[in-house]
Formats: sequence, structure tokens, C-alpha cells
Amino acid sequence: MTQRLKLVGWLISFLLAGLLLTGPVWAKAAADAGWPREIDTPQGVVVIYQPQPEKLEGNQLDARAAVGVELKGSEAPVYGAVWFSARLDTNRAERTATIMEVKVVQIRFPDQDDEKVQKLQALLEKEIPQWNLSISMDQLLTTLELEGKRDAAAERVSTDPPRILFSSEPAVLITIDGEPRLQKEEGTTLERVVNTPFTILYLASKKTYYLYADKDTWYSAKDIQGDWAVTENVPKDVAAKAPRAQDEPEADEEKAEEGEGPGPPPKIIVATEPSELIVSTGKLELTPIAGTDLLYISNTDSDVLYHIKDKEYYVLLAGRWYAGAKVEGPWRYVPGEKLPPDFAKIPDDSQMGTVLYAVPGTDIAKEAVLDAQIPQTATVERKKASLEVAYDGDPKFEDIKGTKMSFAVNTATPVVGFEKKYYACDEAVWFVADSARGPWQVATSVPDEIYTIPPECPIYNVTFVRIYQATPEVVYVGYTPGYTNTYVYHTTVIYGTGYSYPYWYGRYYYPRPATWGYHVRWNPWSGWGFGFSYSSGPFRFTVGVGGWWGPSHYRGYRGGYRHGYRHGHHAGYRAGYRAGSHNASRQNLYQSQRNKARATTSPSKANMRGNAPTASNRQNNVFADRNGDVHRKTDKGWEANTKDGWKSEKDQSTRQQQMQDKGTRQEQKQQGTQTQQMQQNRQNTQQPQQVKSGARDRTSTRDLERSNQARQRGNQRSQSYNKARQGGGQRSGGQRSGGHSRGGRR
Repeated sequence: MTQRLKLVGWLISFLLAGLLLTGPVWAKAAADAGWPREIDTPQGVVVIYQPQPEKLEGNQLDARAAVGVELKGSEAPVYGAVWFSARLDTNRAERTATIMEVKVVQIRFPDQDDEKVQKLQALLEKEIPQWNLSISMDQLLTTLELEGKRDAAAERVSTDPPRILFSSEPAVLITIDGEPRLQKEEGTTLERVVNTPFTILYLASKKTYYLYADKDTWYSAKDIQGDWAVTENVPKDVAAKAPRAQDEPEADEEKAEEGEGPGPPPKIIVATEPSELIVSTGKLELTPIAGTDLLYISNTDSDVLYHIKDKEYYVLLAGRWYAGAKVEGPWRYVPGEKLPPDFAKIPDDSQMGTVLYAVPGTDIAKEAVLDAQIPQTATVERKKASLEVAYDGDPKFEDIKGTKMSFAVNTATPVVGFEKKYYACDEAVWFVADSARGPWQVATSVPDEIYTIPPECPIYNVTFVRIYQATPEVVYVGYTPGYTNTYVYHTTVIYGTGYSYPYWYGRYYYPRPATWGYHVRWNPWSGWGFGFSYSSGPFRFTVGVGGWWGPSHYRGYRGGYRHGYRHGHHAGYRAGYRAGSHNASRQNLYQSQRNKARATTSPSKANMRGNAPTASNRQNNVFADRNGDVHRKTDKGWEANTKDGWKSEKDQSTRQQQMQDKGTRQEQKQQGTQTQQMQQNRQNTQQPQQVKSGARDRTSTRDLERSNQARQRGNQRSQSYNKARQGGGQRSGGQRSGGHSRGGRR
């Protein structure tokens, strides 16, 4: 037993430890390598089949893997199963994962003698330290066999509908956080509306508001909620306040669709309460969805469907479904589980396949939930990590209802006060201090109470930032997408808590996370995107300077979707990847400007080792079941590995049943002197055992089938992603949303 456990330790390390050559560049190559992978040694070949993850909690992964060892001179390969736990280092921007610090949990090499085990041990002890391994994020998430724990607090998010507006002409929604707040612009006679992400200026001498739309393009209005029109008479003081070049969104890589030229200036709709705008090009046009009793509005980029039997419209906003008999409302929230069955029948390759992430039970919905539980991890160097928290005046704290904690309201940095200590979360890194003003040092732990902050509190998102481990030199940290406002609600993902939080306004204006007003939508290729449904014209509406607004890294509207959202669906990963990867740091907060000096997502040089295993030309069709038996999928069905080689699962089951029946008959014959009643009792006792055995076999086969399907789906996703990154794909479409999926998969 000791030898076997030692063997497992070396084997697992061999399979999964290190995994680490030169950071992201090597990680890409390793993830691209495919499965299985093999290692040539003087003594023979070790074949590593794709790991089968079982559970992911924080950055701790539990998994098993099937392996084959082909020793020279042996008649046949030796197959086994290993279970392990490990620390998971992830890079969500690159869609790669590295498995480190592996600990052996269990090993099983069925039907092998000690002499062969000793040979394996000698081989692995020599070769293990030289190899490295990595895995694609898509291969990881599709093969997770257990749905992770859902955050109980997330069940308290708000599902109240925003004000839903429809427009049949080009229009743009300009959001203001409550009633307009005017603030004097120093050195001018202008005032700025500070509680909006857009540049809105007021010139008292003309009693006129000015809204910046694009380079040299301004709107004006006498009433901020009145009629806005493009103006060419822009005072110099106003024009001088146009957002600087660095404040504008990055240049759009995608060009307008063929034949699409500039359109008319969009209508401006100003909202001072939570609202969403749905724009169609003319009167609503309903188009059938094949195989269902559903229609969808085809002349809008918003997700609006009509159910013929219910005679109701369904609109999908920030992952939430709302239904109403008329587009004018009223609207009510509909849980995904209560949707008509036709929603689950929507073909995933149809125009409306983009909504399936919000339909419980679909593959896309399940994968979105799993993806929301995979952390982005990093290593923070304690000596390099620093923080300064800016307050508007003296620190001001308010109680967090239902807890013994308080939080700072007059700063943009989340700061929590608890038991005479202060904890600040900056760019997904925790800091601690004895005073609200610091000095701050990177935290090695935070109180469990912090993770009880409820969704009703505006800093709820910090509960998704974790400290996993600390050493005297570094702290291992990570965040799941909840930190960027992606929450698992029941069995699907949603964006935002749905609450409208009170902002802070003093000398400075500090907004709070917002759910509504940014046309937040999700797709399986790039995660959340932000924008609006205006589909013609060159206009872009850029945010003003100062403050954090709306969705994470929201930068304003640019050009509209131009129907690119659904074209992105047809273009597959290429469109989603291009839309979501303009700047990798926006997909990974640990690559932000502040974090570059204190955190790294690359493996430590101290852990770098040798060369990575090479991709094998063998089929990736071998699995280890929960009992540790090894199976493979063939064109003729499942086969089990036995001491006599690969045998058909059906033949094995038939032989086992025959042997069991034979044993029963022999026992009955030997006990012939007993009464018929005793024989009947024995048969009654044996029958349930036979049924249970058959049920167990069927369950095992079902588990293997699910594992096989998940592996195939993950590999397809990974291959499509790699083609996208290399410039492949079917078409050159993509999202042209204002946010370019800047919330993305973080």
C-alpha cells in the first residue's frame, strides 16, 4: 500500500504538477496541445488521458484521470485511475488553467502485481520532475461533474422589472442616476451633470444643455428631459469640454455591414430611473422559430419573443425574463423554471440561440453557471502591494444591515469596518489596516463575516474575492465573476443585483454598481457585453471624465450593435473572441494598471520545469469511472479494461449475469434438502441484489456517457476558441456594442 501511494504521488505530480514553462505564451501552447498526451522515456511511454474534474471549491480542484503506462518488454499497457486535489491557477483572458501543488487522494491499478508496480515506481521517480502540463478552461468547465455551490445570498437579488421602453425609430437611452446634479466647471461659466456617464453640460446664459455624441457632434436642449437635436452652434467653452481621446472607447475593429451607410441622428431619451430601451427599425416584425410556438422580433437586436399559446411577449434583460401582454407593459418577472417548454426547444444554431443561457437545463445555461464559479487567480507579492484610499472629506461609515459591520460611503474603494479593523478591496485584492486611512498592507486573511454582506449592500460584489493561501512572501488570491456582477440565480446566470443603490454626492460624486440602462447581454463566446440597439449612423456616445460607471469598465456607446450580436453567433468563437479581447486586462483585473505592480497571473519561475508532454495521435476516448475502473468509448460501444485486455461492456454484463444465475442454481441444488419455502426466501433475497447490480451498471454507463459528451463539447469549444485567436472562423462578424463585451468573462 505504501509503495502504491508513493507511486500515485509521483504519477500525479508527473501528470499535473509544474505545468509551468514561460507563463501565458507557454500556457497557450500547452492548452492547444490536445489530449491525450504522452511522455517517451527510455523505459517506455506514459499516456495521460484528459483529467475528469469532480469538484471545484475556491481554487482547490478535485479530479481523477485515466493513465496508461507502456513499459518496454511488457505484453500490454497498464491502465489505472488516480484521484487528486490541487491548487488551480487560472487565466480567464487566455482561457487556460494550470494545476499545481498536487496532493494524492487515492490510486487504483486493477489486477496488477507488485513487481509491475515497482517498475512503474522506478520509472516515474526518475522522469516525473522533468514534465509540465496545462488544460484549457473550456475543457475544464464542460467536464466538471458537480454543480458548484450557489451563493445563498445571491438568491436575494432583485428581479423587479425596470421601466421598459420601446422605440420604432433610432434612439439612444441617456441614463442619469436620479435627478440631475449640477456641478460648477472651474474656470468657466459652465455646469456639468455629474451623476451620468455621459458628457452633459449646462450653459446658464443660454439656458441650454449640451450632450456630447461624437467627434465634433453635439446635441442641445432647453429641458434635459425635453427634445434634443443635433446642433452646429456649440460655444467654445462647451466644445473644449469634449472627452479627451484617452477617455474614448478603443477604435472599433469591425466595419459596418456591406451596404450600410450613415443613418439619421438618433432620438435622445433621458431616463432618471432604472430603465431599458428596446429599439426596432420600424414596426415590430415577428418571425417564427422553427420547431416551437415562439416568434421573435427580427428587426431589433434586443431579445424579444412572443409565445403564441400564451399570447404574451417575453423580453430578456440582464439575464432576467419579463412577460407582458403588450410591449407597453405592464411587465412581470418570470423565473426561468416557469418559462413555457417551447423555450428549451429553441435550436442553439438559430437566430435566437443567444437566449439559451437564460433557459434552465440547456447546455449553454449549465456551462454559464459552471463558468461563473471558476475563479480568476493571481499571486500577490506582499512587499510590492500598496494602496491609498481617497475619501471625500473624513471617512464616513454606515452600518451594513443584518451584520455587525459597516462600510465607507464617501469613497470609490470598498472599505469594511469590523472589530476595530478595516478591510479594503481594490481590484480584487484585499488590504487591511488599523485605521480607515491606513496605512494599508495586503491582507493574508479576512473575517468570515465579510462573506455575509447581503446583495442589498452596494459592496456586495466584494464577497466574491477570496484569499486562498499566504506565505511570508506572497498571497494567493482570486475572484469569481460575481465580483464583476455576474451571479448564479437558481440555475442560470444574471447580471447585477437589480437594486438601485444610493450614491454619494459631496465635493465628489461616487456612483454605485448599476444593473439597468446599459443593454447588458450575454453570449457563450465573450460573456457579458454592453451597448444599445441603435442600428444605423456613425454616432458614438462617450462617457465623461471621472467616476466609475455602470458595468465594469463601461465606456459608453459606440456605433450600435448593427445586428452584430447575432452575426457574432453565426461566426462562433471568432466573433466573440475578437469582440471580447481588445484588451486582455479588461478580461482579467489582475492585469489592470494598478495590479501590474503587485500581482501576477503567470506561474512562478521557481516552479518552471522541463518540457511539456506532447500531444498523442491516440484517441481521447479513455475514462476512469467513480470506482476507478478504466473504460473506453468505441464505435461499437463501451469497453472495460480487464486483466485480459479490453472487453465489451455488454459481453461483460452478460457473462456476469450468467455466472450469477449459475451460482444461484448450484446453491439451490446443494440446498435441495431444505424446504421450498427456504429456497423461495433465498431467491427473494438474491433478486434485489441482481436488480441493484443492474441498476449500478446502468448508472455507471450513464455517467460515462455524460463524461464523454462533456469532453467532446469542451474540446470543440477549445478548438473553436483557438481558431478564433489565430484568425480563423466562418465569418468576420462580431459584436459592435458600445462595451465590446468589456465586462466579459472575468
